Amino acid sequence: MAVPVYAVPVYERILHLLEAEGIKTLFGIPDPGFVHMAVTAEGRGWEVVAPHHEQSGCFMADAWGRMTGKPGVCFGTMGPGVANLAAAAIVAAKENSPTIFLGGNRARSEEYRVKRGRIQYISQTKYFEPAMKYVGVIEYAERTDDIIREALRVAQSGTPGPVYVEIPSHVLHQTPEWGPLLPPDAYRLVHIPAAATHIEKAVTLIRAAKNPILLAGQGVHTARAQGPVGELATLIGCPIVQTSGGTSFIPGVEDRTFSYGFSPSAVEAVKQSDLVLAIGTELGEPIHLGLTHHWAEGDADRTWIYIERDPLAFGVNRRIDVPMVADLRDAVPQLIEALTAVAQKEGPRAPSPDLDRWIQAEIDLKARQDAEAPKGQKLINTARLVVEATKVFPQDAIMVRDGGSITIFTWTYTQARPHDVMWNQNLGHLGTGLPYAIGAALASGGQRPVILLTGDSSFMFHISELETAVRKKLPVICVVSCDYSWGLEVGVYRRMLGEGSPETEAHWSTGVRFDKIAEGFGAYAEYVDRDDEIGPAIQRAIASGRPAVIQVPVDPDANATEAPNYQEYSTWGNYSPGM
Repeated sequence: MAVPVYAVPVYERILHLLEAEGIKTLFGIPDPGFVHMAVTAEGRGWEVVAPHHEQSGCFMADAWGRMTGKPGVCFGTMGPGVANLAAAAIVAAKENSPTIFLGGNRARSEEYRVKRGRIQYISQTKYFEPAMKYVGVIEYAERTDDIIREALRVAQSGTPGPVYVEIPSHVLHQTPEWGPLLPPDAYRLVHIPAAATHIEKAVTLIRAAKNPILLAGQGVHTARAQGPVGELATLIGCPIVQTSGGTSFIPGVEDRTFSYGFSPSAVEAVKQSDLVLAIGTELGEPIHLGLTHHWAEGDADRTWIYIERDPLAFGVNRRIDVPMVADLRDAVPQLIEALTAVAQKEGPRAPSPDLDRWIQAEIDLKARQDAEAPKGQKLINTARLVVEATKVFPQDAIMVRDGGSITIFTWTYTQARPHDVMWNQNLGHLGTGLPYAIGAALASGGQRPVILLTGDSSFMFHISELETAVRKKLPVICVVSCDYSWGLEVGVYRRMLGEGSPETEAHWSTGVRFDKIAEGFGAYAEYVDRDDEIGPAIQRAIASGRPAVIQVPVDPDANATEAPNYQEYSTWGNYSPGM
């Protein structure tokens, strides 16, 4: 049934078009250009979030999208506001986040003025074209539907990614006659199933494999496909090897989920594997292209099945035996159905023979890491900070990671299996942690605690967003590892140059009191300098029901020089090109 035509201005029509996609959250600093859109959105029941920096707002939108499986939307005012979107646009592009960036601008007639000295005007689109999957300008109000739908189509087609739509100020308030609102399946592909021949071939290979593994990446998380992927792993009877960007809690099979490269069970499973089913991941450097390092052993006899929406991704880094051009949200249920049908006729597939041993080895590893992490020291060791902090994670908590050393320590020493983990693996952009935490908390309706493990340097990037968390009453707990220096970089400096300078070694030698800053913003705060108080402090913070900061000073030398598995991390960029 056609929806009647509405005589509404362009800014409200854009809200209607986004609502058709199930989007009702908007991030940005309301300015004279976008304030009408923000007020109207609030009146329509939207969650409108005004950050303290447009870049932060974009990171929030990115995280909101990863937690909902829908594009996040952010906006920036003409000139300086749009300029502040740029870094977040690059991160979204590198992380394959289908974020929609809306930019304001003066009338396009300014583009062709000969006179100089234009205020708050730059030709903005050319700065976004290299990073965006699509750049559109609503030059004429009646083209609004076409351009917004094209942005939604491109952002969610093939490999997801960000898009930029510019709306000149003179267009925003125009009210042309609008056509009917359409459901998403009327203007873009919402289902991309795998070809039946590929499903059949994949099932045959899976049933015949002796040591299959399921290689899961970040796409499983952003597609919100954890449940079906767990069901698939159960049917296959195989371990799940997660990439460092693959940060999903796979329900029902969480004990057989191992981290590639950082778990001995994962490394052994990879080396012994004769079949890999890769889902939601690039075959890039963090997994050594699926070709070198841990994969080199047995590569000639290993079969690869790869589910990927972008046909251009196949065969780039390594040969793929069954290339499924499909959306994992469609292909995984197809595989489940086909494997179930075969199992009903021929009986279930026997689990991988070493699966139970790998599961026990992972349990033993976590216990050993807990025992080995130095405790009771005058200066807290970062490994002990991670152990104590993650021991008390609520089961439904969302973990956010930010920083250098603290992130590498967390890879190794975490004792938790949080239901969602968020960070930016591919670019490693510092400062995303607090905005990501806020976006994730908003996506959960403020119902799930979000615990950010961050370094002090990264926390300082967007510390002002503590006020945003307080204003929105979000359960965001920030655990700040403080070495008062550029932690991971100091270790690099020392390996390269010996002792550094005061500016590189300890540029905050006075010791910033983040707990006092947090209290000033109205957050709960504690300063903890004993490792046995870290867990209780986090529990008190959660019980407070307020955003919180737990400041933990750590041993700067250990933080700089003892980052575990750094050698493994350093191999990501060391590979032999070619196939």
